[in-house]
Amino acid sequence: MKPPIFIIITSTIVLGTMIVLFSSHWLMIWIGFEMNMLAIIPILMKKSNPRAMEASTKYFLTQATASMLLMLGIIINLLYSGHWTISMIPNPIASTVITIALAMKLGLSPFHFWVPEVTQGIPLSSGVILLTWQKIAPLSVLYQISPSINPNLLVTLAATSVLVGGWGGLNQTQLRKILAYSSIAHMGWMAAIMVYNPTLMILNLAIYIMMTLGTFMLFMHNLSTTTLSLSHTWNKSPLIASLILALMLSLGGLPPLSGFIPKWMIIQELTKNDMIVMPTFMAITALLNLYFYMRLTYATALTMFPSANNMKMKWQFESTKKMILLPPLIVASTMLLPLAPMLSIMD
Repeated sequence: MKPPIFIIITSTIVLGTMIVLFSSHWLMIWIGFEMNMLAIIPILMKKSNPRAMEASTKYFLTQATASMLLMLGIIINLLYSGHWTISMIPNPIASTVITIALAMKLGLSPFHFWVPEVTQGIPLSSGVILLTWQKIAPLSVLYQISPSINPNLLVTLAATSVLVGGWGGLNQTQLRKILAYSSIAHMGWMAAIMVYNPTLMILNLAIYIMMTLGTFMLFMHNLSTTTLSLSHTWNKSPLIASLILALMLSLGGLPPLSGFIPKWMIIQELTKNDMIVMPTFMAITALLNLYFYMRLTYATALTMFPSANNMKMKWQFESTKKMILLPPLIVASTMLLPLAPMLSIMD
C-alpha cells in the first residue's frame, strides 16, 4: 500500500473512533462506527490473498449487521424518548438491541464466531489493530449507556465469553487464533464489570491493550504465526523468548504481573455487589486461558529446539523490523502491580 493512501486510511480509522468517543448524538456515533468499519477493510486486505479477502468479507458482514441493529435500537429509542442524545435509554427493548449490536461489534459470545476467523486470515500487523483499537469505540458507547443496560443480559454475555475464550483456545496451534480467543475472554471480563463499575472496565481495557500490543510486536519481530515457529526462538534470540514468557503469564493474570490487577479488582468489585457465583466461575475459567498461555510459554522458553548444525553462521536471518515502543510496553505489561493501590483509589 502506498504511503499517502495508508495515511488517509489510518487517519479515517482514527477519526471514526474519535467521533464515536466525543459524540453525544446517536447519529454521529453511528456515522463514526461506519467510517471506522469501511476504512479498516483495506488495512485487513493489505496482503491480497484469498484468506485475507474472506476474512475482510466476514468482518464486513458481521459489522454491517451490528450497525443495522444499532440503528434499529437508536430509532426505537428515538420513538420512545423523542431525542437523539446519549443519556438514559428509557425503553428496555432499545437498550437490549443496542447492547446486542455493540456485543457483536466487540465479538462477545455468542456473537464471537467472526473473531478467530478474521484474525487468522489477516497479517499480524492488521490483527493488532483489530484486537486493540477496534475495541475502543464500542466499549466507550457501552460505558456511556451503562446505567440503562440490563445487568442480567450483560452478565450472561460476559459469562459465555469468558468460557468460550478459555475453551476455544485450548486446542489451537495458530498464534493469531489463540490471541483472538484471549481477546474474547478479556472482553468477557470487561462486560462483567461494566454495570457495576465502568471505570474498572477502562483500567482493564488499558492493561489489555498494552499486553496485546506487546505480544503482537514480539511475534511480528520474530515473524512467528504458529507454535512451531515460536519454538525456534530460544536458539535465535533467548531474550525475546523470556520476554514472551513474561507477557504470556501477564496475559494469564498471574501475580505479581500487570495482568493480575484488573482480574483482582473485578473479582473484588463483583463480590462487593453480593455476587459470589459469577466471580468464582470467571476465576475458574481463567485457568483455561492460563493453560494455553502456559503451553505457548513451554514451547517458547522451556524447551530447546534441536539444532542440527554446529556451524558458527546464523541459519536464520535477523529481523530488520524496528519495534520502537516494545521496551516501555513490556515494562507496562509486566510491572504495574505496585501501582495497584493508586489505581484502586481512582476507581
